[in-house]
Amino acid sequence: MTTRSAYRRHVTETLRLGLPLAGSLLAQFSVGVVDVIMMGWYGVDALAAVVLGSSAFFVLFIFGSGFAHAVTPLVAEAAAKGYEPEMRRVTRMALWICAGFAVLILPLTWFSAPVLRALGQEAALSDQAQIYLRIVGFQLLPALTAMVLRSFLSALERTRFIFWITILGAAANAALNWVLIFGKLGAPELGIQGCALASLLANLLIMAAFLAHTGWARAIRKYALFHRLWKPDPDALRGVFRLGLPISLTLLAEVGLFSAAAFMFGWIGVNDLAAHGIAIQIASATFLVHLGLSQAATIRAGRARGKGDQAWLRGGALTATLISLVLALIAAGVFLAVPEVLIGLFLDPDNPQRADIVRIGAVLLMIGGVFQLADAAQVMALGLLRGVQDTTVPMLIAGVSYWGIGLPASYVLAFPMGLGGPGVWWGIVLGLLASAVLLSGRFWRRASRIEGADGP
Repeated sequence: MTTRSAYRRHVTETLRLGLPLAGSLLAQFSVGVVDVIMMGWYGVDALAAVVLGSSAFFVLFIFGSGFAHAVTPLVAEAAAKGYEPEMRRVTRMALWICAGFAVLILPLTWFSAPVLRALGQEAALSDQAQIYLRIVGFQLLPALTAMVLRSFLSALERTRFIFWITILGAAANAALNWVLIFGKLGAPELGIQGCALASLLANLLIMAAFLAHTGWARAIRKYALFHRLWKPDPDALRGVFRLGLPISLTLLAEVGLFSAAAFMFGWIGVNDLAAHGIAIQIASATFLVHLGLSQAATIRAGRARGKGDQAWLRGGALTATLISLVLALIAAGVFLAVPEVLIGLFLDPDNPQRADIVRIGAVLLMIGGVFQLADAAQVMALGLLRGVQDTTVPMLIAGVSYWGIGLPASYVLAFPMGLGGPGVWWGIVLGLLASAVLLSGRFWRRASRIEGADGP
C-alpha cells in the first residue's frame, strides 16, 4: 500500500467512525440543553433546582463512566487478535462494575439534600434538587449500562447504530419533558419530577435498544455477550478496573477544573458568570466533535496495538490529530470572526443586561479560539493513549496540568493580576496546553515501542 493510499484510508476510516460518534455526543449534549430550556419556561426556581441536581448527577455519572470507557480499547485489541471470549469477558465485567457503582451511589442521591446544604447551597434549593436526584438516581444504572454497550459497539466499529439510538433518546426526552413537566396530553403537571422522570424513561429506552441490538442483531449475537452474565471473572474485572479507574479520575479532574472556573466567575459578578456559561456551552458543543474523533482514534489505536502494527498506529494517530487540528482552526476562526453574534443567540433581545453579557462573552469566546486548539490536542492525545491502554500516567499528567497549572494560573491571572474573567480562561488555556504537550509527547514515545509489520 502506498503512503498516499494509506493516509487516504486513514482519513476515511477516522471520519467513518468519528463523525457518528461526534453526532451522538452532540445529540446527548442537546438533552441537557432541552432540559434547561423547558425548565426555564416552567419557572426560575425549578430551573435552578434542576441545574443543581443535574450538575451533581453529572459528576457521579462521569466517575462511573470511566469503567465503561475502558471497554473500548480492551475490546478493540481483542477483536484485532480474534479473541472473542476476551471481548465478552471484559464487557461483562464492566457491566458488573457499573451496576455495583450505581447501587452504591443510590443512597447518596436519595439523601442528597444534607450533602448539598453542607456544600453551601440554600436549604430550599437543596430540598428541590433532592426531589430531582431521588428520581434520576435510578437513571445511573441504565445510563452506565448503555455506556458499556456503546463502548462495545464502538470497538466493533458499529457507530451508526449508536448515532441513531442517541438521536432517538434525545427526541424521546424532549417529548417526555413536554408531556410530564407541563402536564400535556392528559398527563399530570409534574414540574421538576416530570423532568427527572423524562430523563429516566429516555435512558431506559436507550438501554433497552442497546440490549436488544447486542443480544439479537445477527452480526453481534455471535459474541454471546450475555452468556453466563452472572459468572464472576476476577481477572477480567481487575483488568477493567485497573484501566477504568484512571480514566474516571482524569474525567473528574477536567470536570472539576471547569466547575472551579464557574465558582471564580461567580466571585466576579452575575453578568460575568452568565457570559461564561454561554461561552462554555458554545465551546463544549465544538469540543464534542473532537471528543468523537478522539474516541475513533482510541478504537483504531487499540486495533493497531492488537496487530502489533507500529506504522498503522502512527499513521492513524497523525491523521486523526491533523483532522482535529483543521476542525479546531475552523472553529477558532468562527469564534474570532463573529463572537458577538454567537453569544447573542442565547439572550433575549429585550434583556437589559444583554449588551454587557455580549461584550464580556465575546472576549471569552475569542480566547476560546486558542482554547479550541489546546483542548482538541489534549483530548486527542488522551484518546490515543487509551487506545494503547496507557491511563495511569496520563491521569497524573492531567491532574497536574489541570489543578497544578490551570487552576492556580486562572486564579492569579483573574484576581492578583486583575484580568478578571479573561484571566480565568487564559489560565484554563495554559492548563490544557500543558496537558496537550505532555500527553502528546508521551503517546509518540509509546507508539515507537510497538513492533510489527508495516501496513494495515
